[in-house]
Amino acid sequence: MTVTSPLTIRMHEADNVAIVANEGGLPAGTTLPGGLVLRDRVPQAHKVSLVDIAEGAPVIRYGVVIGTAVQALPAGSWVHERLLRMPEARSLEGLPIATVKPPAPEPLTGYTFEGYRNADGSVGTRNILAITQTVQCVAGVTEFAVQRIKAELLPRFPNVDDVVALEHTYGCGVAIDAPDAVIPIRTLRNISLNPNFGGEVMVVSLGCEKLQPERLLPPGSIPLIDERAVADVGTSAGTKLDVVCLQDDAHVGFMSMIESVMRQAEVHLERLNARRRETVPASELVVGVQCGGSDAFSGVTANPAVGFCTDLLVRAGATVMFSEVTEVRDGIDQLTARAATPDVAQAMIDQMAWYDAYLDRGRVDRSANTTPGNKKGGLSNIVEKAMGSIVKSGSVPISGVVAPGEKARQRGLLYAATPASDFICGTLQLAAGMNLHVFTTGRGTPYGLAEVPVIKVATRTELARRWHDLMDVNAGRIADGELTIEEAGWEMFRLMLDVASGHKKTWAEHWKLHNALVLFNPAPVT
Repeated sequence: MTVTSPLTIRMHEADNVAIVANEGGLPAGTTLPGGLVLRDRVPQAHKVSLVDIAEGAPVIRYGVVIGTAVQALPAGSWVHERLLRMPEARSLEGLPIATVKPPAPEPLTGYTFEGYRNADGSVGTRNILAITQTVQCVAGVTEFAVQRIKAELLPRFPNVDDVVALEHTYGCGVAIDAPDAVIPIRTLRNISLNPNFGGEVMVVSLGCEKLQPERLLPPGSIPLIDERAVADVGTSAGTKLDVVCLQDDAHVGFMSMIESVMRQAEVHLERLNARRRETVPASELVVGVQCGGSDAFSGVTANPAVGFCTDLLVRAGATVMFSEVTEVRDGIDQLTARAATPDVAQAMIDQMAWYDAYLDRGRVDRSANTTPGNKKGGLSNIVEKAMGSIVKSGSVPISGVVAPGEKARQRGLLYAATPASDFICGTLQLAAGMNLHVFTTGRGTPYGLAEVPVIKVATRTELARRWHDLMDVNAGRIADGELTIEEAGWEMFRLMLDVASGHKKTWAEHWKLHNALVLFNPAPVT
């Protein structure tokens, strides 16, 4: 629905700015409800000053100071990034520690989905053969083999959803024993063991690379294959690493390599094809939430709805991960206050401190995060962006912290420390064990992952209308007055169960849109 009468949205009673909700914005001279007259044309999602703001005075949105005015801003002025001076980052000292003690929410019972139960106890939402690569050098060979597998083998295995190559950019130039070099290694290891891959691990290696298969997946890292599924296809169970090494003497010519990959893939496809979905509780969902191409509506519509859905998922016993260090850094006091224990609060502080130092080594700070699209969409700086991003985490206590590349080991709301880059964040959430992804966007992005379903949520009706076959949920209906945040949250919750069950495909799945895996490697490249 297009809003025709002037409409602004104010997030907190202390705010001295509001955003314009009308498609196309509002022209100068427009009289807002309450009598305020716009002095400037204000684009959609951008801020208007509700009162006179003196030079140097704070500009407040979400009840938080997002900057100070670099010049006087009379009431009715367009307030944008060039008119704000960003505040210093909140110190990591003297933070509130586990001070918010909300009453335990009522458990949400009776909700289920149809998933694939794995031998290690995890549950997949899809049944995929993933082929791991130890080095970028083999990517072309693996992709050639995957295309043949899809064309020649996959039709024989109707219970297998897809075959994907876990391509990445890690290579031999890395300083593999440097501090923090463990991050990309454990990321790739844990992605290979994602619940959507059914415990079937297959590796394509070059042979001379620094990251040898046995270092990537050492003995004991691969869970035992489900012996019932093994028995169904007459194969003996085991945990021996299945590696196709392209430099082996047995390979004479390119087609020899391809046929070797296909032979081994067929063994894994047979076992995966023997698996069946079964009814499991909603508590088996491991959901990663993320935003990209954000605008000022992100914190008004899509992210609050995701936050309400986060609370529903946690009440159902599920796991939800929110991430993006720089996009929550300015709300660190809110996060440490919501920590379930002082240890959880300290773990968050440690991750923030590590990332502050990482940025400092690169001679940048958190302000480098905001993009031209963010600013065009009304977000003046990273402080404002962070306030809108953090609401994806809902209101429940934060029960744990997952370091980059590590696997989540507990349920509830977790903070998975990742860079804010869409692709790196998604990759690290995959490593943490995500089996379903929710991605909100205001500017629009065709982002997707081959490894898990990605539910895309539009912040604005105009975007949902233009990208009608890319967006799965239109949260812009909240700003239009058609839905409440709670109703949108329930809609997402039910959609997640349908998608997890395979009853519905997301648009990204429909079009087979997916982005490359991007490993976070803070170590040097030699």
